[in-house]
Amino acid sequence: MNLMIKDKNFYKSFFVIALPVVLQSCITIGVNMLDTIMLGSFGEGYLSATSLSNQFFNLYQIICMGLGGGAAVLTAQAWGRKDNEAIKKTITIMLRLSIGVALFFTLISYFFPRQIMMIYTNEALVLDDCERYFKYLCFAFFFQGIALTLTQVLRSIKEAKIALYSAIMAFFMNIFFNYSLIFGKFGMPRMEIEGAALATLIARIGECVFICVYVFKLDKKVNYQLRDIAMKCQDYLKPYFHYGLPVLCSDFLLGLGNNAVAVIMGHISKTFVAAYSISSITQQMCNIFTTGVTNASGVIIGNTLGEGKTEEVYEQGKTFISMSVILGLAAALVVYLIKTPVIGMYNIAEETRVIANSLMNGVSFMIIFRMMGSVLTKGVLRGGGDTKFLMIADILFLWCASVPLGYLAGIVFKMSAFWTFFFLNIDHLIKSCWCLLRFKSKKWIRVLK
Repeated sequence: MNLMIKDKNFYKSFFVIALPVVLQSCITIGVNMLDTIMLGSFGEGYLSATSLSNQFFNLYQIICMGLGGGAAVLTAQAWGRKDNEAIKKTITIMLRLSIGVALFFTLISYFFPRQIMMIYTNEALVLDDCERYFKYLCFAFFFQGIALTLTQVLRSIKEAKIALYSAIMAFFMNIFFNYSLIFGKFGMPRMEIEGAALATLIARIGECVFICVYVFKLDKKVNYQLRDIAMKCQDYLKPYFHYGLPVLCSDFLLGLGNNAVAVIMGHISKTFVAAYSISSITQQMCNIFTTGVTNASGVIIGNTLGEGKTEEVYEQGKTFISMSVILGLAAALVVYLIKTPVIGMYNIAEETRVIANSLMNGVSFMIIFRMMGSVLTKGVLRGGGDTKFLMIADILFLWCASVPLGYLAGIVFKMSAFWTFFFLNIDHLIKSCWCLLRFKSKKWIRVLK
């Protein structure tokens, strides 16, 4: 069976979309790693506080990705059939929802930061640090949400470079202000963990302004104007919610499940959380190429279906899945080889070092299934419009397998770090196999109207 397409135009389209996404992911991971290293120099307390606080922030980001991802399913196919009116109406609905969600998260994180973080941990010192971190981070929700959702729509119409340029700008802003505000350099106050949050806010504002200027002023493909936010789009609510709502529900409940996993970790120990934050950065580094394949697969398959070429998408899907398996095996080897020098970069206790080593072993095994599952669910099947099936897949295995088994392993039976990690992430293994069967059935290929 031929697993890879041999069409040069296909790979040209792939790299046009994937490379900017990969480079953007590299920048994001680089910022996160430097944040972790800078704050890690103060000890494990700040590492735990920022790791748990960012779990809540990540929940918001996942909701925004659901809003943007649901919109991108529609805009990718609309772009394939050159329907700019449908793209504009989809963007309008998405932005209205994004602003509402951002306002909600801003208010609750501003007025109730400690109460929110008490869900994740009961350690008073960590809660104090979380409260300080949210003092500035709470204002970043609005800017992050607008930038994230618009970025996904831009990728769906093959404008991935804009997000890369904005990420490069945000990278330099984040690094400069992180270093200056955490340690008190260049005449700025030494703010430590609050400085990290303020630097993130400044970078998110810059990134959002950059993307909005392009979308509302410079883009000529869609020609979306700021006044279009008030346009009438009632006739497009039904298709948006029919195909987009399952994506939003899927991503939201997936994010909620990941937060449940974080809650479990937070109640194991502060040491486990600190070790997990180190291993997760390494995992994110290895996921950057998968992110490129995932985004490219969703866009290309969506555009191809929009053009009415239903027979081609299955062959394209096989190629993307093959790429994910190759990348997964390569990433597993890389994680195993670099785990010792990466852990050695942090100022942590020996107990944390041992746990981090065990977690790295878990990452090197599970990353193969994580990568294949990501390309299948967030790329190939989603691009094909099979959003309801994916909602079930995302929810079922996380909540029925990872959360209860992870709780039993980490809290009840107090199993080793490796096996706790394995059961906390077992949904990736099950889901990748189940979605592969769905792919082979071809029931996921749906032309949206």
